Amino acid sequence: MFSKVSSVLAQGICGCMLRVEANVCDGLPNFIMVGYLSGDLKEAKARVLTAIRNAGYPVPPKHITVNLSPADIRKEGSAYDLPIAVSVLAAMGYIHNEKQEEYIMIGELSLDGHVNPVHGIMPMVLCARDAGYTRCIVPLANCREAMLTEEIEVFGAGHLSQVVDYLNTGDPAVFPPLSDAGAYRDDPEREPDFTDICGQEAVKRAAEVAAAGMHNLLMAGPPGSGKSMIARHIPSILPPLTKEESLEITKIYSISGMLDNGRPLIDKRPFRAPHHTVTGAGLVGGGRIPKPGEISFAHHGV
Repeated sequence: MFSKVSSVLAQGICGCMLRVEANVCDGLPNFIMVGYLSGDLKEAKARVLTAIRNAGYPVPPKHITVNLSPADIRKEGSAYDLPIAVSVLAAMGYIHNEKQEEYIMIGELSLDGHVNPVHGIMPMVLCARDAGYTRCIVPLANCREAMLTEEIEVFGAGHLSQVVDYLNTGDPAVFPPLSDAGAYRDDPEREPDFTDICGQEAVKRAAEVAAAGMHNLLMAGPPGSGKSMIARHIPSILPPLTKEESLEITKIYSISGMLDNGRPLIDKRPFRAPHHTVTGAGLVGGGRIPKPGEISFAHHGV
């Protein structure tokens, strides 16, 4: 029996649509995964099979083939455990309709079937919304971050069995409610204010002109003269972030795993102060698996 589930493949701070296909047929018992997979993604086979069994769904001695399409793009990470498990369960007949094809599914599975959080939920959900999807299932711990994306309905799953029950019954009450532990909280720390700077009138004027015109500013001088202190206070005289700017910054921090669970949306301009020994890849981004650098983390900030 054949089934398919939709997911999103993270690429930098963007994404592309991913289709997870599963086929269960007679033959020598085996579980094969194909589709240009990285080493860590190949390990999903053990997690998925164990999670399915521990969730209460016996795995028959069948030949199981899973394909992640498009097959010419390398896949990495653990965010595809949930769509793989759901596609396999649908192919085995545990899901009695094809409703799973209407959802975007993202999540890592633990061996007992619980759905663990992953990085990069926001850019994935934004990609799904732009592709025309209106509903997605994400880990419960990532639910508040995903809900920042408008025009798409988000369901937070805590266990694999909840996803199967929902797809069979259509009752969203099977999902656990969001706890206050993940609610948005204000930052108790007082933000640096430009009015706290005493003296340095010439440098303050230069910083104000640079901030007003969004210009670059080079400060040179001996240690302790106040260069870093003035730079740290510049965000307080910049205009507030717009919703679009907040989402752009949040996407960068989300894909890097640097979001605070209590602050799913970054609504203040970032300030980054990299050490002078920072590498080129650390400053501008890059690496074997390209990741954002300090310049990206300072996007719309200082």
